[in-house]
Amino acid sequence: MKSIRLRAGKERSLLRRHPWVFEGSIASGKADPGETVRIDAHDGSFLAWGAYSPASQIRVRAWSFDVAERVDASLFARRVERAVALRARLAIDSDAQRLVHGEADGLPGLIVDRYGDTLSAQFLGAGVERWKPAIAEALLAATGCARLYERSDANVRELEGLPSATGWLRRPAADEGATELTIREHGWQLKVDVAEGHKTGYYLDQRDNRLRFMQLVRQFGCRRVLNCYSYTGGFSVAALAGGAQQVISVDSSGPALARASEHVQLNGFDAARHEALDADVNGTLRRHLELGASFDAIVLDPPKFAPTAAHAERASRAYKDINRLALKLLVPGGLLFTFSCSGGVDAALFHKIVAGAGLDAGVDGYLLERLEAAPDHPTTVNFPEGEYLKGLAILKQ
Repeated sequence: MKSIRLRAGKERSLLRRHPWVFEGSIASGKADPGETVRIDAHDGSFLAWGAYSPASQIRVRAWSFDVAERVDASLFARRVERAVALRARLAIDSDAQRLVHGEADGLPGLIVDRYGDTLSAQFLGAGVERWKPAIAEALLAATGCARLYERSDANVRELEGLPSATGWLRRPAADEGATELTIREHGWQLKVDVAEGHKTGYYLDQRDNRLRFMQLVRQFGCRRVLNCYSYTGGFSVAALAGGAQQVISVDSSGPALARASEHVQLNGFDAARHEALDADVNGTLRRHLELGASFDAIVLDPPKFAPTAAHAERASRAYKDINRLALKLLVPGGLLFTFSCSGGVDAALFHKIVAGAGLDAGVDGYLLERLEAAPDHPTTVNFPEGEYLKGLAILKQ
């Protein structure tokens, strides 16, 4: 077994069971991509077993902190079984859910979502890439699914020195390999394409927030709703289900908007109550403001503006601008659902950004709720970086 020795004083994070070892913390040692290494403190004492990644700034990701635990196929089977068992206890009102959430489930670099009878997986680290066949078998055994599609096409693969990889890993010989599926979420029907959709096919992390939006739209009688960065219209369907009479979905993707319109009709809503607008969100907000338009509810669910803390300042300006415009467009008593999925912007900073937007807009609001990812996207005590999605539900004064 190859070993990695850390510099003096660099063992503190591993002693707290944080799973990452950065390049600058290593004094000596190297290995092949994904190879299991023993991680030792400066004095030679054992800290963890981990997967080595020579191309990444995160040079080692820990598999286990138990010196007696073997890193083999049975370890991955146990981790997958534990992750699947947790989701079974959550009583999720959908046949689509996050089954494996990377570090939170003891499987750094692995994301697996279930869409009905189909699994969609992202192998984003050198370690899980090396163990892909064993992990695939463990996933199928633990879930009973027969279909597993790989969506390892995220940019983070490049940081690991790994090429993009997509396609079927497992499916029955007689299966035609259709990648478009229909899932059920809170009684709604939504179409997902595991080959073409964002991430693994859909944004399951917002599932419970879509339900909550529907409830608050109904509670506050929101009739005119603007859904920004709408993608395939999950929040738009939620608004219509909550009684909204007019919903505008804004996105820069024509195919996503076409799917949003399809979702409106698939769920039995009058197509005349929904408008799909292929446009830039910032420009759309400004144009509506110039026209004197107003809305009873607005959703802001933008893409990742700040992937790391180094991008936080620039991202803060972008978040502040769209929230300022949205707050000005809302009627008094209007509802704002605003989110950030940027890892470089934590919940406290995001709150400050939105507060600054309100100050610039000359308005205040009641903070109804703090919003986060659905519980099948867990954050652990020892890995707070896993808490990437944060949001606020605000009622404008």
